[in-house]
Amino acid sequence: MKIAFIGAGVMAEAIISGIISNGLAKPDDITASDISQIRLAELGSRYGLQTTSSNQEAVKGKDIAVLSVKPQVFKSIADDLRGRLDYEQLVLSIMAGIKIDTINMLLTHKSIVRVMPNTPAQIGEGISVWAATDSVRQPQKDVVQSVLAALGKEIYVDDEKYIDMATAISGSGPAYVFMILESLIDAGVHIGLPRQTAAELVMQTMLGSIRFAQGSGKHLAELRDMVTSPGGTTAEGLLKLEEGELRAVLTQAVVAAYEKAQSLGKE
Repeated sequence: MKIAFIGAGVMAEAIISGIISNGLAKPDDITASDISQIRLAELGSRYGLQTTSSNQEAVKGKDIAVLSVKPQVFKSIADDLRGRLDYEQLVLSIMAGIKIDTINMLLTHKSIVRVMPNTPAQIGEGISVWAATDSVRQPQKDVVQSVLAALGKEIYVDDEKYIDMATAISGSGPAYVFMILESLIDAGVHIGLPRQTAAELVMQTMLGSIRFAQGSGKHLAELRDMVTSPGGTTAEGLLKLEEGELRAVLTQAVVAAYEKAQSLGKE
């Protein structure tokens, strides 16, 4: 498999690392292009891949072209690549908000996969949601599935509308989790715990709770009740969370992220 990365950001590097470490492609078969020569030098040194400042050179002769640029600059990238892609080449987009129809129109290219990965992919613990056009052949889908499986779990959806929804949950979700973790650690420090101790308690509690929930087969409300004794400390803490409308605030955050993802596709 020969693959080009248009844009060399953090998520592009996560995919590159997963591809190489799982033997899906050799470093010599991977080319990255970016406006930052410093970034290209870092990736070239770290992974031994090919680098170039020319997007057109990057995609030449490749099986897959990964679009890993910011949505706001896609139009200029498309202007550069339009007419430079062979019919058989697969375009794989990880751009938030940019819809398949827009990619097709600006690139005049039909074989497109749109993916929303997330940052835990950097350690092989991510989850990616993806959709494909009818022009994408089954062998190409199999390759995409293998690439995404190297980053963690993957979910294929028949309707592209779920990609923007996934962006608001799994794409932005790590930032929500990090803020919750940070807040819990700060709260622990506030009541007198050393910061390192508070951090260890919070991290392991979050990790253990998630693994427990995944393996228990029980509804989350039932698991919460298992921890909550009538009139106890947990009940008192949960009361404050309800009074602060934690559920409503999280819902508002997800809706706001979803609406932003939709608006990116219209800009």
